[in-house]
Amino acid sequence: MSELNLRMDSPLSRRGVLKGIGMGAVQAVLGARIARGNEKIQLPFENGERELVQYPQKRPLLRLTSRPPQLETPFSVFNSGVLTPNDAFFVRYHLADIPLEIDPLAYRLKVSGKVKQPLDLSLSSLQSGFEPSEVVAVNQCSGNSRGFFNPRVPGGQMGNGAMGNARWKGVRLKDLLEKAGVEAGSRQVLFDGLDRPVAAGTPDYIKALSVDQALDGEVLVAYQMNGEDLPMLNGYPLRLVVPGHYGTYWVKHLSEITVVDDAYTGFWMGTAYRIPDTLGACVEPGTAPRTTVPISRFNVRSFITSVTAGSVLKAGRQELLRGIAFDGGAGIREVLVSSDAGQTWRAAALGLDLGRYSFREWQLPLTLARQGPVDLLVKATNRLGESQPMEALWNPAGYMRNVVERTRVEVLA
Repeated sequence: MSELNLRMDSPLSRRGVLKGIGMGAVQAVLGARIARGNEKIQLPFENGERELVQYPQKRPLLRLTSRPPQLETPFSVFNSGVLTPNDAFFVRYHLADIPLEIDPLAYRLKVSGKVKQPLDLSLSSLQSGFEPSEVVAVNQCSGNSRGFFNPRVPGGQMGNGAMGNARWKGVRLKDLLEKAGVEAGSRQVLFDGLDRPVAAGTPDYIKALSVDQALDGEVLVAYQMNGEDLPMLNGYPLRLVVPGHYGTYWVKHLSEITVVDDAYTGFWMGTAYRIPDTLGACVEPGTAPRTTVPISRFNVRSFITSVTAGSVLKAGRQELLRGIAFDGGAGIREVLVSSDAGQTWRAAALGLDLGRYSFREWQLPLTLARQGPVDLLVKATNRLGESQPMEALWNPAGYMRNVVERTRVEVLA
């Protein structure tokens, strides 16, 4: 199955799908598999042409692959507000057998393994039996911006749109584990969802967190996103939310939580999503790291959102530059902007603070006097003093792009 095709074969499955996708998308689901957009977007790197396509519950997004669906948010969305709308939120799957219909009444979340009391929770018991918790947090794919790596690396060639910021509501993972009673000596907690491999021998997508992190009170089992049920393609009805950490840990359609007494070495932890065990998680371009560790927290990033490469600005006229910045949870301390290749920097005004895991908006009035091409640079620093280098760091998997971003504009009289 190469395209999303939500079946409604029975009253039960129909009810499940309607709950999963929301009534607003019913017409789209019944009318077509995919409403294809005519427009194509050229991302600014080799082989960067992307078709805009529309899946149920989604506005037109940039399609990287269809099986499984990988959809990138058009970058203009990030200039429209600090929270990324659900219908514009990026989509990333690893396995092609994804759930297409879910009955919310039959859905169960199981907590088992090294626990004193295994749990088998319905959605209603999860929502009514535990204190709700909320966090505004960025979800970013580990390979966000991979298309800009030089030398190029294998993997999905994404632009800067494999990220999004949302208000997540759910229950604390800590509360679930404490109710189950984690046994002494337990080391990790494993998470599995309903997506499955198609080919024999393909490893199931299972991720792991240490027991300490699982019990830190920050990780959520989320059932809402920006005040609504999760979209189907973003993990309905439950997904893991691991604030400050790359999306590889944010398991969708979460169905099983297993406590174990050893370090999990399955493919998606022991082989995939690993970074060089070096300062900055980088190596010399074209080389391989000697040792690796699992990817974990975001590094610092910042972007200009109000103008794009090739924008034409008028000399002598004040422009209000706007953008976003974020990091892995220390919180953004300052954002600086340069229009002279980094010789001088001006501090931008920071917007509303929605929490240390959220996008932080910024703005800066700027008047450009010199005509011709001008590179606008943006650099953020977090409360730990961590920032972005002037030259991009490199690793062979194309993870964790980290650099002072440049936006070249044309200034005319």
